[in-house]
Amino acid sequence: MHLNNINSILFLGIGGIGMSALAKYFIAKGINVYGYDKTPSEMTDALTDLGAKITFIDDAKCTENVFDLVVYTPAMPKDSFLLNYYQQSTIPLIKRSQALGLITKNSFTIAVSGSHGKTTVSSMIAFLLKECGIDCSAFLGGVSVNFNSNYIQGKSDVVVVEADEFDRSFMTLSPNLIVLTSIDTDHLDIYGTRENIVTSFLEFLNKLDDIGILIHNEKVIDEILIRGKKRIYGFQIGDYKATSLKIYPTHSTFSINDSEEVFKLNYNGRHNIENALAAISVGLTMGIALDKMVSALEKFRGIKRRFEVIFQNEKCVYIDDYAHHPAEIEALVSSVKEIFPNKRILSIFQPHLYSRTKDLCFDFARSLDLSDEVILLPLYPARELPIKGVTSYIVSEKMKTNVKVVDKTDLITTINGCNFDVILTIGAGDISGCISDIKNYLSAR
Repeated sequence: MHLNNINSILFLGIGGIGMSALAKYFIAKGINVYGYDKTPSEMTDALTDLGAKITFIDDAKCTENVFDLVVYTPAMPKDSFLLNYYQQSTIPLIKRSQALGLITKNSFTIAVSGSHGKTTVSSMIAFLLKECGIDCSAFLGGVSVNFNSNYIQGKSDVVVVEADEFDRSFMTLSPNLIVLTSIDTDHLDIYGTRENIVTSFLEFLNKLDDIGILIHNEKVIDEILIRGKKRIYGFQIGDYKATSLKIYPTHSTFSINDSEEVFKLNYNGRHNIENALAAISVGLTMGIALDKMVSALEKFRGIKRRFEVIFQNEKCVYIDDYAHHPAEIEALVSSVKEIFPNKRILSIFQPHLYSRTKDLCFDFARSLDLSDEVILLPLYPARELPIKGVTSYIVSEKMKTNVKVVDKTDLITTINGCNFDVILTIGAGDISGCISDIKNYLSAR
């Protein structure tokens, strides 16, 4: 399939973060974009403003238009009328990952892979490249605060994408440079075992040709045996190592390999310093001078719902984060404890997916126990059907710290009974709908 021959395209699930970025790409190319989603959102409103024609009714009316291509997200319900209609039609129907794969075929593709940090690293790479004169495009899994978008349009042939391991989506990509942040146990509904996860990552890494470059975290050094050039970043070992590290309540500073250049990162958390190392490593590999990246990184303002400071006064700090895996929660809470030592932390977490909660309930309990108090919201199912016996209680009953399971309607009342200096909202579900209420409560307190 050649994307140059497409005049009109339909996106099923157009409001998703990955789908909407693709839709923006095709709108920018002058292609007529149509879409369906279950409910209106800020993302669908933004697409409508750009010229997309979007419906929120899953019925035959949408099929009256003739499309050259239909793209769908795996999050679409299996019983969707539109999905089933186009599965049986002669119009080409492809997944979101396949559409992104077609775009990468004719580009110099920087693919960011790993169980955690993909969105932050991708956003940092795109921002550093743009600021330092490489006019790249980027498809992001979150909204960059600097660009106020999840899609960044550029004029060069360089494109930055997230290489998602879910459903083995990253196998559709044609990478020239791969960043690997981590390999953790997740998506066991797809892979079954950790061994299968590692095997799939290695298959993806081997998509690099002999001149392709892999930049990977020191944590995965024992699992990476592939051809091509490899460079390592981290705190302890590697080609690009953070030195002279200092962490303050509002920012962090560090150098690379004891150089005289000092980076200032206004996007806090030790894990974000690690993410910045990955992005700087890409910049150095692309030939960008260290001093240019120093001034660029200081301007980086982060990604919405990634260590996003929502509220702060002399009594309390409120941070919101998309973390939805035990390793991500551990990194988040550990960073907060380092930044705000001796402060009481209240974590509000919404488990995401029945399968992930079932498979990793002990790990969730362990990571949440790093907090002083925890509130668990009811599980967010996303694309999944219920699994008997799997609720937020299978996490709470394994925890040692003070924990309550409450409905969102009782959240503010429960918060009011807690003792905290720092409050965290954590999760990838609809917990984001609680942010304004919590902020208003703290402002009025």
